[in-house]
Amino acid sequence: MNVLVINCGSSSLKFQLINSDTETVLAKGLCERIGIDGRLTYQPAGGEKTTEDKAMPTHTEAIQFVIDALTDEKRGVVGSLEEIGAVGHRLVHGGEKFASSAVITDEMLKAVEECNDLAPLHNPANLIGVDACKKLMPNTPMVGVFDTAFHQTMPEKAYIYGLPYEYYDKYKVRRYGFHGTSHSFVSKRTAEILGASYDNLKTIVCHLGNGASICAVENGKSVDTSMGLTPLEGLVMGTRSGDIDPAILEFLAKKEDMDITALMNMLNKKSGVQGMSGLSSDFRDLSAGADAGNKRAQTALDVFCYRVAKYVGSYTAAMNGVDAIAFTAGIGENDSYVREQVCKYLGYLGIEIDAEANKARGEEVMISTPDSKVKVLVVPTNEELAIARETVALV
Repeated sequence: MNVLVINCGSSSLKFQLINSDTETVLAKGLCERIGIDGRLTYQPAGGEKTTEDKAMPTHTEAIQFVIDALTDEKRGVVGSLEEIGAVGHRLVHGGEKFASSAVITDEMLKAVEECNDLAPLHNPANLIGVDACKKLMPNTPMVGVFDTAFHQTMPEKAYIYGLPYEYYDKYKVRRYGFHGTSHSFVSKRTAEILGASYDNLKTIVCHLGNGASICAVENGKSVDTSMGLTPLEGLVMGTRSGDIDPAILEFLAKKEDMDITALMNMLNKKSGVQGMSGLSSDFRDLSAGADAGNKRAQTALDVFCYRVAKYVGSYTAAMNGVDAIAFTAGIGENDSYVREQVCKYLGYLGIEIDAEANKARGEEVMISTPDSKVKVLVVPTNEELAIARETVALV
């Protein structure tokens, strides 16, 4: 079966067409600047990447251009729309309503809409993509795969905040966690690489990118994760602050005359390693800056690595041990310095890193030595493939 995987944002739409039998990517691309002017980037497997401007007033036009590209006589990879057996949609927030992926129905979409308050920037955009696909592909089965679903196995002690319980009762204010599709994929792949039973393994997955989170996976289930009600909690990230003293907000509001909108914008878009360094949210720029003697760039790197190591330590305690640690996503897969610095804090776990193996970038590799008590791996994530697998399983 060919599965079209859609990841829809407010003004963008990423897509891949995956053959689920061979798990190969037939084509992929990106629609940008939807609602502004429109740009389509498209690349068939083994072919050249092309970019062209196309008017995309809404996501419906964007989806139509995706279909046109996939079925194009010269550069397409399928003969017709009928060769696409299903569509898998990335949906960010399913709240407590969805503990797993779900076939998209009118009733299911209504339940997702009820979670919009929990992800006001993401869920409405995701649903726009679903609606656009339904208009153009009304007879094609569709599945929603939630970022939050994998973490619905967390015990209450891990997800309840130290707030008046009424806010959980009334508004479902609790830890939800994100990057669930990635954490699920990587933890399962880690078990496969180690030849171990997924249901009898303690794994910590470090999904380190511009958005970053850590997840404790015990016996195949997420038992804790660093992101919370929103993706703002947890690690220091590219532009997000991560964990801070909440009283800082009142302090800055008074000192800088900032309202809640300005404060949230600061925490989400002007903080993290970018805010600390004053240089960039890109770790390549930070590394270059640190090498050139930029102290703030070095501090930003130090803070990031330290925070990752602290979470790894806390999740080792939460699971009363750890068998494997997996690094994934843009930074986790490609930045050997970050991996090395994080692991320097973990000597108490009997971890020893193979310096030569750790030089690898973007590939599946064991970076711990054979005698390391805890195995440390780099496992490239593949959220699109994970979504395709979930979709096939349901349709």
